[in-house]
Amino acid sequence: MEERTMTEKLYLMISGVIFALIGSLHLLRIIFQWPAMVGAWTVPFVLSVAAVILAGILTVWAFRLSRTMV
Repeated sequence: MEERTMTEKLYLMISGVIFALIGSLHLLRIIFQWPAMVGAWTVPFVLSVAAVILAGILTVWAFRLSRTMV
């Protein structure tokens, strides 16, 4: 049972780090005004703002859950 708990805790910690990296990159895009394009479509900065907020929430959530694991 303990091995399963450590696996879940590791999964949550890795998820938190990935979400933090994604949020950080979107924040850097906003700060430095880096353009982003998908095909011919220019991605608006408001989507990066939403991504920073969502990634921040998921980061905090993942790290809080990993702390509650025994």
